[in-house]
Amino acid sequence: MRAVNRYSNLAEIELRPVAPVDRSREIFAFLRDAVADGQRCALVTLAEITDGASRALGAHMAVTGDGRYCGYVSGGCIEAAVAREALEAIAEDADRVCRLGKGSPFFDIVLPCGGGLSLTIHVLREAATIDHLLDEMVVARKPVSLVYDPGGQRLSVRAGLSATGWEDDRLVTAYRPDPRIFLAGKGIESRVFSDIATAAGLEIVPIDADDIARQADGESAIVLLHHDIEKELPVLRHALASPAFYIGCLGGRRTHANRRQRLLEDGHSPEQLDRIRAPIGLFGPAREARSLAVSVLAEIMSVLESRRP
Repeated sequence: MRAVNRYSNLAEIELRPVAPVDRSREIFAFLRDAVADGQRCALVTLAEITDGASRALGAHMAVTGDGRYCGYVSGGCIEAAVAREALEAIAEDADRVCRLGKGSPFFDIVLPCGGGLSLTIHVLREAATIDHLLDEMVVARKPVSLVYDPGGQRLSVRAGLSATGWEDDRLVTAYRPDPRIFLAGKGIESRVFSDIATAAGLEIVPIDADDIARQADGESAIVLLHHDIEKELPVLRHALASPAFYIGCLGGRRTHANRRQRLLEDGHSPEQLDRIRAPIGLFGPAREARSLAVSVLAEIMSVLESRRP
């Protein structure tokens, strides 16, 4: 039996997008805070894509009962309509599936890309699952998956990384912790790279060798922007012992050949040394600090995209 509609006229609720965010941890933090403020909320998840989409499978929106929403399941063209659907689900206290674009019953909502999307809308009934998810992602920095059971209209958290998509009748969405970039180097290249990466929303941690040994995990990138190989090598030795997904070093091919020889003499294997990206960056040679920073950041982001679950 459906709950009585809490709103006399849903059309009177003003839809209000909040700060434009598309990172899962920010969307879940918005949900957690809204529930703490006493709001009824819904989590929207992109569950199926037909003929392409501007967002990846598992993209989210969060919607509150007072009309606020954040996140994206498209390029921005359908989010208001999705928020309205979520408000109806909240009012009815019942989950639903929404189909937009190709294959949709709404003839007036056509996606610019020509594709179709299926979205699950889950009415959040308690915040403990979201709290647990954020603890695993942000505090413990562990890969984790959110499992949605449409039949039971409930969420659960699964440890470890899975593939995003349907497992039988359950929708699994996988997340990695946000990446951290450990940065070594004192020159203009380091300062400019730190500024640009921070502006892109990435966490920068200035390091020495001991910091890497203590803090670097599998979601860490290590960037060494030294002009002096003697200063670089102590940090690099610890970097190679870490599980970091990215290690990049400044310098040309001749410098890297010297670097490899020194590390081989230390007892590192060729396979270990193949982890080092040098000359650093996606394009080059970059002779100016800003170009170098963009090149390095682009290389790190390309690796991150290739690791998307």
